[in-house]
Amino acid sequence: MYAIVETGGKQYQVEEGRYVDVELLGSEADSKVVFDKVVMIVNGKKSKVGQPYVANAKVEGVVLKNDKAKKVIVYKQRPKKGYRVKRGHRQEFCRVMINKIRTTASKKAAEETTAEA
Repeated sequence: MYAIVETGGKQYQVEEGRYVDVELLGSEADSKVVFDKVVMIVNGKKSKVGQPYVANAKVEGVVLKNDKAKKVIVYKQRPKKGYRVKRGHRQEFCRVMINKIRTTASKKAAEETTAEA
């Protein structure tokens, strides 16, 4: 089972038990994060596609760390002019461990199992 979530103006494919590097969220390490903009959920041969988002679907996770990516070098040069500029940039990101993908169906099933017990 996997889901496609939207955060930071980008879309990411996420699975339970795996981590994903997203744009910096402004959350501290070990804090919980909920992505409610779920674009699509795929469970085997079944899939739900939102218009634009799947109703009552959430993806829950925990922030593992805030870090910076590898340095990207930007080099500019104009021939025969003596113009050379070398700059570097490290993009910040947030690593999130995905714990649970919740849909309306899984929520109802969880409520039924707790009611029976």
